[in-house]
Amino acid sequence: MWVTGGVPVTHLRKMMLEELQRRHYAETTIRQYIHTVEDFARRFNCSPDRLGPRHIREFQAELFQKRKLSPNSVIRHLAALRFFYIKTLKRAWSIAETPYPKWILHLPIVLSQQEVEQLIDAARTPYHRVLLMTLYATGARNAEAARLKFSDLDGQRMVVHIRGGKGRKDRDVMLSSKLLEQLREHWRRLRPRPRVWLFPGNRSHSSDQPIDTKTVWNACKQAAQRAGIRKGVHPHTLRHSFATHLLEAGADLRTIQILLGHRDLEETTIYLHLSHRHLNATASPLDSLQLKDWSTPKD
Repeated sequence: MWVTGGVPVTHLRKMMLEELQRRHYAETTIRQYIHTVEDFARRFNCSPDRLGPRHIREFQAELFQKRKLSPNSVIRHLAALRFFYIKTLKRAWSIAETPYPKWILHLPIVLSQQEVEQLIDAARTPYHRVLLMTLYATGARNAEAARLKFSDLDGQRMVVHIRGGKGRKDRDVMLSSKLLEQLREHWRRLRPRPRVWLFPGNRSHSSDQPIDTKTVWNACKQAAQRAGIRKGVHPHTLRHSFATHLLEAGADLRTIQILLGHRDLEETTIYLHLSHRHLNATASPLDSLQLKDWSTPKD
C-alpha cells in the first residue's frame, strides 16, 4: 500500500498490478515491481505519481551510496519505476535524465557433481531432499519447482511439464527414473496424500497451496551449511549446475537452451565459460613454449 500524508493510495497500486497482470508478468516480478514503487513512495513520503526525475535520480544515488546495491540490482529498481511511469501513468521516461548503470555480467556459481551429491545428502528432511533432487534433475527455476503438480509428471513419456515459466512459457524437460522413484516415495510419505501440488505448503505439508519460494531457498541454504559447502548456494545454483553438467556430458547448446527455457541462445552460451570439458579442450599457449630451465640450483 502506498501512503502519502497518512492516506492510502490504493488505486495506483491496483492500476499498476492490473498493467503487470495484463502483460503476463511472472508473480515474482510483479512482487518485486510493486515493492520497489512502494519503497520509492515511502522514501519521499509522497504518492509516486507526484514524484519526478529529480526524485528518481536521488533515489538511484541512495541505492548506490547508502544501500550499497550492485549496478544490476539498481537496474532492476529502475525497470520497476520505468514500468510504473510509462505503463501505469502513461508518462514519458527520459533515459538522458535517469541513465541506467552499465550491466555487469557475473559468471554464475556452479557446483561439481560431488558437491551436488553432498548437498542432496545433507538435506534437513526427506521432503527437502526430494525438493533439491527435483531442482537439479529438471533445471527448473525456484518458482517453477515450487508450483509443480503431480499432473505435470508424465511417467509414460518420462517428461516433466513445466508450465507458466519465465515469460509465461511452457516447456518439457526430462524426467529422471531416479527422481520418479523418489517422488513416488515422497507421495507415499505425505499425510494426507496430496492430490494437486507436488510440494504442498505449511509445516505439515498438507496445505491445498504449494510451498513458497522462500521455503525452496531455505532448503538450499540449510543443506549447503550442513554439507560444509562454502560457495553461495541457492536454487538457481542447481539450475546452473544442471546446465553445466549437461554440457560437460556432451549435450549441445541448443538442447540445453530448450531445457532451460531460454529465449535467446546467447543466454545459454555462458555455460561454455563454466564447462571444464570446454575450458580444458584448448591448451594454454604457454605450454608450447620451449623455455630455459630456471630451477633453483641445489646447494
